[in-house]
Amino acid sequence: MQNRAECTGRFQNLVRQNLRLARRWKPDELGTVAIDQLRDLTVKFRFSLALGDLAYLDRGWYITHAGLVRLASRRRCSGIDVQQVLESSDQSSARWVFRATVYKSSGSRGFVGYGDADPSNVSSLLRGAEMRIAETRAVNRALRKAYGVGVCSVEELGSLSGKSESSRNHDTSRKHSSNGSNNGQTRLRDRLCVLIRQHNLDPAHVKAYAADFCGTPTIREANRELVESFISHLATSARENRDALICKLNSYSQPMEVKS
Repeated sequence: MQNRAECTGRFQNLVRQNLRLARRWKPDELGTVAIDQLRDLTVKFRFSLALGDLAYLDRGWYITHAGLVRLASRRRCSGIDVQQVLESSDQSSARWVFRATVYKSSGSRGFVGYGDADPSNVSSLLRGAEMRIAETRAVNRALRKAYGVGVCSVEELGSLSGKSESSRNHDTSRKHSSNGSNNGQTRLRDRLCVLIRQHNLDPAHVKAYAADFCGTPTIREANRELVESFISHLATSARENRDALICKLNSYSQPMEVKS
């Protein structure tokens, strides 16, 4: 009984510590929803902000690789097997794909996750490390499947994962006038990538749908407000009726009829 009481006390302390740190770090950004999400992640997985298990980026919580590894250790993970997917990798173009399998116990059949990386989805600061990033992404996805972690990991993101928040803030203050719009577009692109990976959507179909939704030839030509509106629409559609969304996206795989 005493050990159980001690564990409960430590757990309650972790919840209070996370909430205190979150309000201190992000006093102007965290709303009621974000606080509730943090409390839920702490209760379910015992993630610690002080240890770097979670990161708050672009109005959302993301798990880190360190947090997932610590979770696996607490749950007594039996092992992780990682293999390169040779047929999908191309060393000459710095494209790497890995397959990771997490075994929760010695008799587990395993939970599989794939991770890919190439210069198009890796920060310029991390160019040359595509192989290691792909491996980490594969491990992260497998761990998230194995332990039911619904939030995306930081390492699975594109440009956001390669640059610390402090360096982003420094760059913004130094080049605000010239880079402000570019940074906003990058954040929107990363949010869209997260939705595509989270709900396993076809990127090409999503881009075509986005252009149609925004009324522009391509999504790149749409203004920020239209793109934000589309991302919100896509997130709601994926959450409320994913099957209907998939049908809608599949319609963009059909060739357009050319009228004479």
